[in-house]
Amino acid sequence: MVRDYLAAHDFIVSTAEGGIAMREILAERPVNLVVMDMRMPGEDGITLVRYLRERGPVGIIMLTASAEVIDRVVGLEVGADDYLTKPFDPRELLARVRSLLRRMSAAGGTETEAAAATMGHEVVMGRCILNLDTRRLYDRQGQDVAMTAMEFDLLKAFAERPNRVLSRDQLLDLAHNRDMEAFDRSIDIRIMRLRRKLEADPQKPEVLKTVRGLGYMFVPAGKARTAKAED
Repeated sequence: MVRDYLAAHDFIVSTAEGGIAMREILAERPVNLVVMDMRMPGEDGITLVRYLRERGPVGIIMLTASAEVIDRVVGLEVGADDYLTKPFDPRELLARVRSLLRRMSAAGGTETEAAAATMGHEVVMGRCILNLDTRRLYDRQGQDVAMTAMEFDLLKAFAERPNRVLSRDQLLDLAHNRDMEAFDRSIDIRIMRLRRKLEADPQKPEVLKTVRGLGYMFVPAGKARTAKAED
């Protein structure tokens, strides 16, 4: 049903019944986005999400049963971009596919284009530097740090609003991901993943601070804080 519905909306769709078949497809041709049932036969979905994220830039939408909270949490932690719980309306899946592809396109550009681009507006964020023009995150040695389209959107929102507390609801709006609800833990999980990349000690964050009961705040090095923040 999913294959036919997406194909009817002008997407080129390939199907795989398990991890082996998926790897064969990826070896044959480029894939922009993967819609993955976390309970497919063979390899578990978490392993395959991790494999896809390590392999390179590709959008990942997980399909999970409504009771499988742990699958959603772990899946987002290892790099999935979005999820849907089963059963779902195909129209919602289509909307999420289109939304994720738009975000990826905005954060994209080929490696050649990125290398040729001049250094643009840069923001130091802990151990890393975010270039808002080339849409790159790299460490102090100049090595690229992998990030998803959603992670870039979140970092951009923080970088453009230093020392301002942003609620989960605001972050969803600013990251163009209104498909998720504000009470969903997806924002918390993504902040945790970003802290692993930016913070010297993710357990004691100094860059992306938690402001209890309000949200999160980006604190640039050497800048005064405008609210009482907690780890």
